[in-house]
Formats: sequence, C-alpha cells, structure tokens
Amino acid sequence: MSFTDFIAIDWSGQAVERPKGLAVAHARAGQAAPALVDRAWSREDILEWLGSLAESGTRALIGLDLSPAFPFEDEGAYFPGWDASPPDGPALWKLVDDLSAGDPHLAATSFVGHPDARRHFRQHGDCGDLFPPGRGRFRICEHGQEAMRLSPYSCFNLVGASQVGKSSLTGMRVLHRLRGTIGLWPFDPLPETGPVLVEIYTALPARLAGMRKGISKIRDGATLDALLAAFGSAPHRPLPRYDDHATDAILSAAWLRVAATRPELWSPAGLTPGLARTEGWTFGVP
Repeated sequence: MSFTDFIAIDWSGQAVERPKGLAVAHARAGQAAPALVDRAWSREDILEWLGSLAESGTRALIGLDLSPAFPFEDEGAYFPGWDASPPDGPALWKLVDDLSAGDPHLAATSFVGHPDARRHFRQHGDCGDLFPPGRGRFRICEHGQEAMRLSPYSCFNLVGASQVGKSSLTGMRVLHRLRGTIGLWPFDPLPETGPVLVEIYTALPARLAGMRKGISKIRDGATLDALLAAFGSAPHRPLPRYDDHATDAILSAAWLRVAATRPELWSPAGLTPGLARTEGWTFGVP
C-alpha cells in the first residue's frame, strides 16, 4: 500500500465536548518527524476533519486508537440473548449511534444505560449479569495482542484508567457517520485512492520501538526522539507540553509510515472473512 500521509489519533471516550485525551499527529512520506496537530479537538471536529481528507482525496493512512467492535467469535454474537444484537460491525455502529442519538458530543452514555446493553458491561457500581467472571470477553486479535506481550482490556469493561470501552463506543458513533466516506480496514475493501482507516493500539509501536514492558508513558522529548529513531524518523520539533496522548500519537504516526509498506500486516494469518465483518483487526498484529 502506498500513502502520502500518515495520521494517528489517540482517542478518548470522555463524555465532554473537548476531551483532554484527544490528540492527532500527522506525518508525510519521508523521514521528517510527525507533527502534532495541536488544537482543542472535539470528536465532532475530528469527524469533520476526516471528512475533509476524504473530500480532498488525500491518500492518508489513518490510525484510530480504539476498538471498532466488540467480541463476536467467542459467543457467536456481540450481545448474546439480545434480539437486537447486530450481525456485523457497520450494523453495530448504527445501533450505538441510534441509541445514543440524544447524547451530546458523540458520547455513548445512553447506549451503556440501555436495559439490554448494560447487562454485558462492567460499569462503576453496576456489573451486568452477563459480564463473565474475570477480565471479560476478548476479540481474537486481542488474544494476538497478548501473544505480543501487550495488555489489552475487554471492551466490555468500563472501569479503571486503562479501560477502552468508552473510547470504542464513542468511536463507533464516528465510524457510523463516516460510513460511505472513508472505509475502515478490514471491514471494507482497500481502495486504490483516498484515505483508509485502521485500528491501532498505541502500546504496540512503543513496544516495537524498544520501550520496556512495564513502562507505558512517554513524557519527555529525549525518550520520544529515541523511539522515533527506531522507525527511521528524524527528531521531532519540541512540544509546548509533553503528555502521553501527544507522544503516543506522534510515535504511532511514525510507525504507520513504516508499517504501511509491510504486506504481511495487511494479510494477518488469524484474520478470517468472518472476523473481517464482525470483530475487525488491530493493524500490526500478525
């Protein structure tokens, strides 16, 4: 796959207009370091910006740090026992967006409060009766993440600083609204022109760049430059502030520029046609 632009978006499920955790980094083909697109982003802003990239035909590989779907393969359904459980990813995104239509800022509070949906989630003070004992359900590609010595969390877990469920749900609302505008691999075939969305896990580029297990945050320029060098990137322009959202996005954009050229990452061994329709796949997991 050949791209001119590489964009990484560190997502946030915080139910406010401008979440502090939203960060966007943009790299171009070559060796220049990715630049932080520094603004107080809202999810609506990002939705509009991505739409403009599609309208301009920018050949961009865009990584979203969120899970685009829930586990399906293990139970044969996203929400076993619920007759409205969708059959595939796009139908899931529509359901989440429809049931959350009244929530401002593309939040998804209403979805997890729905009487049938809430049974599957672990929330503060409310663990659904269909949330299994232990860590919860996982997608097939998340088992692949574990095999890479990463530490994925179940999307059905909405408790704790490392939970990813809220980000994933708000991301599904955005994916539904981008439907027909930008395709998401592997749910959609790869187009020959224009932008492409992929799911990323920002801990993966950090680990590949040499960050030791147990260290998860990059909060200084020297460390960021050392990790960027592992992907053939020049040093970054100093930032006015360093936080793990900005540095995760910058490093992930540099990794996408390298990873996009590896054919095996576009055809992972574990990805089946069924998973491509239902659970999707994290780009970079073999």
